[in-house]
Amino acid sequence: MLDRNKVTKKDMRMVADILAFTSFEDVPLCFSYGGVTIRGIPESFSPTVESRVTADTVQYVIKGRDKRGLSICAEYTEYRSYPVTEWLFYLKNDGACDGEIIKNVRIEGTLVCPGAVLIHGNGDTLAADGYHFFKTPVDQEISLTPTSGTSCEGAFPYMTLSGEDREIRAAIGWPAKWAARLFPSENGITLSCGQDRCATRLHPGEVYRTPRLTLMVYTKENAPYRGINLWRSWYFSCILPREDGRPLAPKLCVHYYQAEGKPEFTGATEDNQLHALKEYLRRGRSPDVYWMDAGWYPCGGDWSRPGTWCPDPERFPHGLGPLGKACEEHGVQLLLWFEPERVCRNTELERDHREWLLASHSPSGGEEHPYLLLDLGNKEALEFITDRTDRLIKESRVGIYRQDLNFDPLPMWVEHEAEDRIGMLENLHVQGLLAYWDALRSRNPSLLIDCCAAGGRRNDLESMRRAVPLHYTDVGYGNHPIKQKQHREMFEWIPYFRAHDMSWDLPDGSYGTANKPADEYDIHCALAPALTSMYPYYDTEEHFEIGRKMDAIWREAAELMLSGDYYPISECRCDARDWYAMQFDDPDKRRGFLQAIRNTQSEEGTYVLVPPCVHQGAVYCLCDRESGRTVTLSAEELAKGLSITLPRRTGLLYFYTFQ
Repeated sequence: MLDRNKVTKKDMRMVADILAFTSFEDVPLCFSYGGVTIRGIPESFSPTVESRVTADTVQYVIKGRDKRGLSICAEYTEYRSYPVTEWLFYLKNDGACDGEIIKNVRIEGTLVCPGAVLIHGNGDTLAADGYHFFKTPVDQEISLTPTSGTSCEGAFPYMTLSGEDREIRAAIGWPAKWAARLFPSENGITLSCGQDRCATRLHPGEVYRTPRLTLMVYTKENAPYRGINLWRSWYFSCILPREDGRPLAPKLCVHYYQAEGKPEFTGATEDNQLHALKEYLRRGRSPDVYWMDAGWYPCGGDWSRPGTWCPDPERFPHGLGPLGKACEEHGVQLLLWFEPERVCRNTELERDHREWLLASHSPSGGEEHPYLLLDLGNKEALEFITDRTDRLIKESRVGIYRQDLNFDPLPMWVEHEAEDRIGMLENLHVQGLLAYWDALRSRNPSLLIDCCAAGGRRNDLESMRRAVPLHYTDVGYGNHPIKQKQHREMFEWIPYFRAHDMSWDLPDGSYGTANKPADEYDIHCALAPALTSMYPYYDTEEHFEIGRKMDAIWREAAELMLSGDYYPISECRCDARDWYAMQFDDPDKRRGFLQAIRNTQSEEGTYVLVPPCVHQGAVYCLCDRESGRTVTLSAEELAKGLSITLPRRTGLLYFYTFQ
């Protein structure tokens, strides 16, 4: 049976068109050095190359050094089973004194993609207009950069060049402010990307790191969804973190949120959290994750006062170890929230280590910003926070380390940099952040990291090599059309994520912001590889019965989301008048599912659900798990579409097998 989404020999031959390494002078590096433009690695750097072969990749390490002491190290990677290449560069001052100014360091080269249109997004804007795709012909220069010092706010570091006969997917890995330019050139499309702000000297021994650029190329033959599913296959195989060497499984999350009526987890205590966990288990929810978010540390009832990283001794007299132990005994992972980079005044870090913190003032030079930034480019600060966090992870038996970032660090970097060190504080901070995550994972091999930055503002590919976005937005949890549009982009680019089964719809079908108890429809709208059940442990038996019934349906769907190919069917316009539909198909296991949702204001009538993926000659057995209804159809019959009639605010999920 033909799988249209598999890599072909033609795909692999086109790798030569996406900045493949051919010679030292054609290495796609460009920067100014002491006022002179450097391209590639010139002969004056005496370049050498070594290769490293693994089961998945061939990597070339290209090194060179000039007489003034500037060293270049380039890491070029080709994936052996996918048409993917990657470039990453390091510049180091090997001299005995400060080097000359390096400026505008860019990964820059020409991509062969005739007739290209750029498909790009605006990332998480902290508003309903986020997670939106745009199509822009590359007939003039296009410039993209985030609006803050986080990688996904206002610009999405994942994009597609769609040409006449091929598509090229590009991802920029940099958890801060990157910049990209694309413009037509004589031989194709020139792509130039790097850290947005760069004009700096390097101190002796100091290293400047570029973003990582990842490129995938494939033909547009056979199926319009090849690119989505080639990317997903590569992502699951080569990027998504694993747990104890195993692929990530679906995760059902529960928590006791706003305990004692207090915000976030500022009312959490050892007793009430242990009691909540016990009740969830007793009532048959079988969670994979017990979620402890912001507020477990001393903060005076204000969760937004991080900076003293220890459990509040009044509420947790024995630390978080008892809760972690109870989770461990029942096969549940304890997730614990941290925000190490943001430091509030009059906390441990501000009192004891003010020298590690960066402040900022208003542009007019007025009062200081209420928060400070822990400078992860400072080696002492990095060592302290790494050791402190590692100790808490071990003492509390944490299974998932959740890192948040609720402010923009860019003003702190800009205010404290010297005129000849533009961009260097940001660069060193990013290097420290990545080293911090790597150290936590090295010291705790089974640890999973959840990357959050006031939602999904830091989900670039370099971060996603180490983490998953269990909280990809702070917008629209219970607004189903907004959520549908967000999921459309996540399934395509960052396919492991979490959703809430929340509902904000009003009796007239419009949407507000107040939450109400979830039902089957809300869980239909929240299908994702990970799910947070918003039923509190003390909820009614009626609601718990819905949860128990839908848990099994969600889990079966979630497993297919992680093994199958994704086919978006409906257009997501963030409109409650629309229907929403999608398909996941696993050709290896000969199974999948089709989903249709009638939103709260959609018009009366029949919706024809036409599956994009139908295996010719197969016989399909479809089953609606909620009603028990089954139907058997030939591939030819299924390809004509399913006529579906649903009441407003309901969903239909057909699981299928085929022979």
